Amino acid sequence: MTDQADETANADRIDLSVPHSARVYDYFLGGKSNFAIDRAAGDHLLEAFPGFRTAAQSNRMWMHRAAKYVAERGITQFLDIGTGIPTSPNLHEVVQAIVPEARVVYADNDPIVLSHSRALLVSSERGETAYLEADVTDPQAILDSDEVRTVLDLSKPVALSLVGVFHYLPDELKPYELVQQLLEPLASGSYLIFSHCTPDFAPAMWEQAIQVYKADGGDAQVRSKAEIEGFFAGLELVEPGIEVPFRWHPDAETEQLAERNVFTEVSCSLWVGVAKKP
Repeated sequence: MTDQADETANADRIDLSVPHSARVYDYFLGGKSNFAIDRAAGDHLLEAFPGFRTAAQSNRMWMHRAAKYVAERGITQFLDIGTGIPTSPNLHEVVQAIVPEARVVYADNDPIVLSHSRALLVSSERGETAYLEADVTDPQAILDSDEVRTVLDLSKPVALSLVGVFHYLPDELKPYELVQQLLEPLASGSYLIFSHCTPDFAPAMWEQAIQVYKADGGDAQVRSKAEIEGFFAGLELVEPGIEVPFRWHPDAETEQLAERNVFTEVSCSLWVGVAKKP
């Protein structure tokens, strides 16, 4: 099947009856891989919580810094689940600039991400990348996939990236157990890179935003810092621990945005953290 035929087949599988989190996120980042239903949901969310675009920007900037942090500490394998629609620089571009031999497996459950996955497969000559269509709610399918088994060596440390994913999983999907199932087979010295939306700084706005998102056909559950700490159970948090994204190892651009009050606790409304498996 040709690339064009592949993209057509994937497009035919896209459900336009409900918004998809990856496409709404793409809309917040100013991307073009979204549809009217995603933009409508995004606009409704912005009416309830105007900080969504800022939160998306701060989250992505933080992901780059977190990926760089673990790559600088010798991690050469990455499993990024809930990848989202490719926006350069992607995770493999960040880490392969530091360790050219880095190997990255991406996973997402939206067919539109698959249709753009070639952008995720342009690896450095010494490294390797792969894309897997899978859902975070089925960890074993991800861990048993040919992509993970071929590209990654789970007997050596892996950075598990779960960035902006778990606020889409309500408690009935047992999100804490899902994280533990993904971490369990990873070697000592592996890392968890994790971010999650929180209502801690603007509870009334977030309550309205969640109601709006559910009314538009989505599902989500934001969590407090205390609740988010549970995702790091059994791990060793690196400094500064669980923090808002713009205060976690900020670079010059992040500091400037914080000084201008573009990045604030309310506008970002995320808790982020990086932790090491003993």
